[in-house]
Amino acid sequence: MPSILRTTILTVLSGAVAVSAHGVLGKVTASGQTFQGFDATSAPSSGPHSDSVTWSNDANYDSFVPSSAVNDPDIICHLNATNAQLSVPVAAGESVELTWSKWSENHKGPVIDYLADCGGDCATVDKTALKFFKIAEAGQLSLGDGAGQPGRWADDEIIENGLKWTVEIPASIKPGNYVLRHEIIALHNAVQDGKAELYPQCVNLEISGSGTEAPDGVAGTALYQASDAGLKYDIYNDEQAPTYKIPGPALFAAGNNGPKEVAKAATNIRTATPFRA
Repeated sequence: MPSILRTTILTVLSGAVAVSAHGVLGKVTASGQTFQGFDATSAPSSGPHSDSVTWSNDANYDSFVPSSAVNDPDIICHLNATNAQLSVPVAAGESVELTWSKWSENHKGPVIDYLADCGGDCATVDKTALKFFKIAEAGQLSLGDGAGQPGRWADDEIIENGLKWTVEIPASIKPGNYVLRHEIIALHNAVQDGKAELYPQCVNLEISGSGTEAPDGVAGTALYQASDAGLKYDIYNDEQAPTYKIPGPALFAAGNNGPKEVAKAATNIRTATPFRA
């Protein structure tokens, strides 16, 4: 079958099965404790929600930010996102486990994690003032089969691991209040300009430790450009060469920014109580 026709057919099919297939971060686990995330399907309006560690938004299971709108404030923490009022305590060097409510197996793409220092209370910080630095990324893990079947991607690991994704907080990061921006980019329609689907989710963290590094970051609205190669890619015709490039700034590497003054103890922290299922 000609590759263009094959791509068109598979793209149409991928869109047809995507209904109600997307998810949200339902739970966040750190230091052996699990905390409740915001679920727009049960609390369908954004705005401050006192019981959540994840930012509220107006996204339901079918909502995403298209790659044509990566410079819009919705790209920061999803549609009309509003600050979480609670924070997850975690030590630098430890891991945070993020559990999605669901995810579609046809939504192939990379998984990317960022941090941004709130410079105070994350419950009141202006999201457009946050400067994000990338702490983890995973993209294409294997090529397609040459017959229209996509290869293996980072989001497949989320599905295989019971909808869980684990990200390690860099041990050298100075303590303070941070927003963790966790994102899946779905590429099933990304053969067309502006049609990649971005699913950002934000979590407030209270990071402890003795680290000193304060990496430079990038505003959420400047992380990507619509023309980035990683936002336009044909997952159905990539069997010949590993050409996919994960979009966004370079990964943070400990020691690259020189010594920084250790931050003073953060104040006005709203720490969450562990969620009991």
